[in-house]
Amino acid sequence: MKALFILVMFVLLVACTDQTERITENPLIEKDDEFVNTEKTLEKPVLEEEKKPSYLIHLIDPNTEETITTISTKELGFHTDYANYVNQIELLAKDLARGTESREGYDRRMVLDFVNEKGELVEGTPMLVLKESELIERILAVSPDGGNVELPLYLTETGYDRTEFDTLDEVIVASYTTYYDSSVSGRAHNIKRSSDAISRVIVGVDDYFSFNTTVGPRTKETGYQEALEIINGEFVTGIGGGICQTSSTLFNAVDQLGVSYVERHHHSRDIGYVPRGRDATVSYGTLDFRFQNTTGIPFMIVSTTSGNSITVEIRTSQEYVDH
Repeated sequence: MKALFILVMFVLLVACTDQTERITENPLIEKDDEFVNTEKTLEKPVLEEEKKPSYLIHLIDPNTEETITTISTKELGFHTDYANYVNQIELLAKDLARGTESREGYDRRMVLDFVNEKGELVEGTPMLVLKESELIERILAVSPDGGNVELPLYLTETGYDRTEFDTLDEVIVASYTTYYDSSVSGRAHNIKRSSDAISRVIVGVDDYFSFNTTVGPRTKETGYQEALEIINGEFVTGIGGGICQTSSTLFNAVDQLGVSYVERHHHSRDIGYVPRGRDATVSYGTLDFRFQNTTGIPFMIVSTTSGNSITVEIRTSQEYVDH
């Protein structure tokens, strides 16, 4: 009986020892001095949550590094109506570049240098363009996951060496003259004022000239007077009547050089101071006369009025004429 008791105790002792060894060797706890951190199983759902795509796209101004606007791909229908989503992005790019009634756009036309009455150079400002097509591409590229998009802004400086500004009036390479009735005081005044505004303006290589940007608004506050102008084929009295003769005379002068036209409009009826089809009507805020200097050389516009005529000359340095 005593031997039977000893045998049972021995079996129980062996079983407990074996269980202890198995627990010690559990790979979930310890194996070859490597500790398995069971907290990793708790982190996994958090990591998966962080990998979920964002519905937000932040548009960043590269100059200020500030977010100018944030769009939601979910609200604009990226996953539900892609065609409409693209249309919304195109409209957004257009509004950011060109502006809206309540917000000014990024695009800025070039303001050209000019020489003042003292013979001093007055520097203008470069052209700034937000490239709409590139912005659209950038937004669409990050739309699946969201993220930041930097606005593609491009600055273009004037295309001439400012150290040579005082030589650009040496040689006349093109000239055109038109005539008007100097007894019509309002019209004569407006022609002279707009002529002075474009005179001694320097147009560098590949620069863009804008008549409206150069002359500015035509109002009583800016010194313009009432005179007859053509609107919808009819002669009506308006502030600044007559300046279209200045823009048309300028057109006929630069047209002798072979510049590239960006914008040009005709009057709604024939006018007498230039041949038919040789005019360039303008209206501030709507119709402009714009061209790019693609001649390969910089030039200066010199415009003068005398008695009953306006003459626009295009001048440049003798150096460019010789070469």
